[in-house]
Amino acid sequence: MLFNSFAYLFLFLPIVLYVYYTLNRYRSAMAARCWLAGVSLFFYGYWNPIYLPLIAGSVTVNYIIGAALGQNQTDLMKRKILLIGGVFFNLSLLGFFKYTDFMIINVNQLTGMNVQTLCLVLPLAISFFTFQQIAYLVDSYRMQGNESNFLNYVLFVTFFPQLIAGPIVHHREMIPQFIRPETGRIDYENLSRGLYLFCMGLFKKTVIADSLAVWANYGFSHPLTLNFAEAWMTSLSYTLQLYFDFSGYTDMAVGAALMLNIKLPINFDSPYKALNIRDFWRRWHITLGRFLRQYLYIPLGGNRKGEMHTHRNLLITFLLGGIWHGAGWTFVLWGALHGIGTLIHRQWQKMPPVISNLVTPPMVAWLLTFNFVNACWVIFRAANLTDAYLIIKAMTSIKTDSWSLGTLFVGEAGAVKLILIVVIGLLICIFSPNSIALHKRLPPKSVYALYITLILCVSLVTMFYLKTPSEFLYFQF
Repeated sequence: MLFNSFAYLFLFLPIVLYVYYTLNRYRSAMAARCWLAGVSLFFYGYWNPIYLPLIAGSVTVNYIIGAALGQNQTDLMKRKILLIGGVFFNLSLLGFFKYTDFMIINVNQLTGMNVQTLCLVLPLAISFFTFQQIAYLVDSYRMQGNESNFLNYVLFVTFFPQLIAGPIVHHREMIPQFIRPETGRIDYENLSRGLYLFCMGLFKKTVIADSLAVWANYGFSHPLTLNFAEAWMTSLSYTLQLYFDFSGYTDMAVGAALMLNIKLPINFDSPYKALNIRDFWRRWHITLGRFLRQYLYIPLGGNRKGEMHTHRNLLITFLLGGIWHGAGWTFVLWGALHGIGTLIHRQWQKMPPVISNLVTPPMVAWLLTFNFVNACWVIFRAANLTDAYLIIKAMTSIKTDSWSLGTLFVGEAGAVKLILIVVIGLLICIFSPNSIALHKRLPPKSVYALYITLILCVSLVTMFYLKTPSEFLYFQF
C-alpha cells in the first residue's frame, strides 16, 4: 500500500486514526498500541504477505538478544558474544537477500563458472529495519537503554509511517513517545501540522517527482543516443526526481506520524543548498548519516587516531554507505567518490579562510558541490558503469548539434515542459524554505485551509490521471 494511493489516503490512514484515538479515549492505551502494531504489520504484509514471517522472526530474535544483553550486565565475554551474534544475524539476513546474487554473478565472471543465481527478491524495508535493530543491540550492549516490553519493541520496529523507507529511528527517541499518556489524546495542532506535511510530500511525489521520472527513466534507458543537452536534462531530472521523491516520502511519513502525536526525526534539510560535500551530507538522509557516524565511523576510531586513520575511517564509512544502497559496482563507486570528495574537502579546509573564500566564493562553492553531487547521482542511477560513463561523456561533449532536446524528449512541447519543470524544481531546492521549516510557521487558518486544499486537489487530480500510483525510489534499497 503506497502513501500515494487512494486506498491509503481514504481508507487506511483515516481508519487508523479513528480507531487509535477512540481506543485511547476509552483509556485503552495498551489496546491502542496493539492496534498500531497490528495495522503496521498489516501495512507491511499488504505488499507481500510471504515476508511477514521474515520481519516477525527478525523482530523476535533481536528482542530476545536485546533482553539478554539488558539482563546480563556482569559477564563481559558473554555480552560480547551475544552482541556479535546479534549483529551477525542481522547482517547475514540482509546480506543473503541483498548481495547473494551479486556475489554469484561476480564469482562467475572472475572464474568462468556458471553458478545459477537464486533470483532473490529483496524484502521490502529490510535495509531500514536491519539498521534500526543493530543500533538497538549496540545500545543495549552499551547499557544505553533496553526495552523489556515486547509490544513496545514491535511497535518501534514496525511503526508504519517510517517502516518502509525511514527515517532510520532510535529506540530512545521512539519508545518513550509511544508510552506517554498525552500521545493518545487528540492534538489538533499536531493534526494540522501533520496534514500540512503529508500534503506537501504528496505534492512533491505525484506532481514533481513523477513528472521528472518520465524523462529520467527514458534518458537512462537510452545512454548511447544522448547528446550534450539531453544528457544534462537526464541527469538533472534524476537529481531532482530523487530529492522530491525521497523527501516527499519523508514528509508524508513525518506528517502521518505527527497526526498520531509521534515526532519522527528530520531527514532532509535543503541538501541542494549545500556549499560543500560535508555540508551536503549534513542535510541529505540525515538519519542514515547519523547511524553511520555513531555505529561505524566512531567505533572505527573516528578522527581520534591521526590523519591517516581518519581518512581510512571516512572511506570505509562511505564505501559501506554506498554498498548499503544496493548490490552493484555503481553503488560502490558512488560511495567511494563521496568519500574521496569528503577527504579533499577536509584538506581544503586547512587553507587559510582568506585564500579559500577568494578561490571559491559561495556561488562557485555551490556550483562545484551541486555538479559533483549531480554527476555522482548519474553513477548511482545508471544500470551499470558503462551506461554511467556514456552519460557523463555526453555531458562533457559539446558539439554543434548537441543542444536539441526534441529527438529524445518527444518533440518541442515535451522539451519545453521538461525545461520548465527542471527550472522550477531547481528554484524550489535552492531558494525555497523546505517543508519542515514551512510547517513550523503555518499561515493564518483561512490561508492554510486554501493552500492545503489547493495542493491536495492538484495531487489527487495527478494521481487520478496517472491511474496506477508509482513506488518510491528508496523502496528498492
